[in-house]
Amino acid sequence: MNIYRYQTNGGKDLILEYINKLPKKQKAEAAAIQAKLQIDGIEALETLDTRPLRKKLWEIKFDKNRLMYVIADADNLYILHACKKQKGKAEQFELDKAIERAKELGRELGKSFV
Repeated sequence: MNIYRYQTNGGKDLILEYINKLPKKQKAEAAAIQAKLQIDGIEALETLDTRPLRKKLWEIKFDKNRLMYVIADADNLYILHACKKQKGKAEQFELDKAIERAKELGRELGKSFV
């Protein structure tokens, strides 16, 4: 499976920047999640801690961190937002960022994710 991380129009990889600021153990866990997805594809999601957020927008939970993503097709997954979970559910402003990025991606791919 191809894993794509959200980048700004200027090419800044916001997901990788977030992951690189994590403590060593959490950074390794994020890398392991991405590697598992690349190797095992969609089947990897069955073993990861995931939950739906809105329509085709989902999150992978690890430690107190969240990777919000959409699956474009059987071969392509897009990580749209990464954040630290502060409360019992996703913060609305964090969810709003992921939704806006999903809409942006949908326009680029000609699909609807949210």
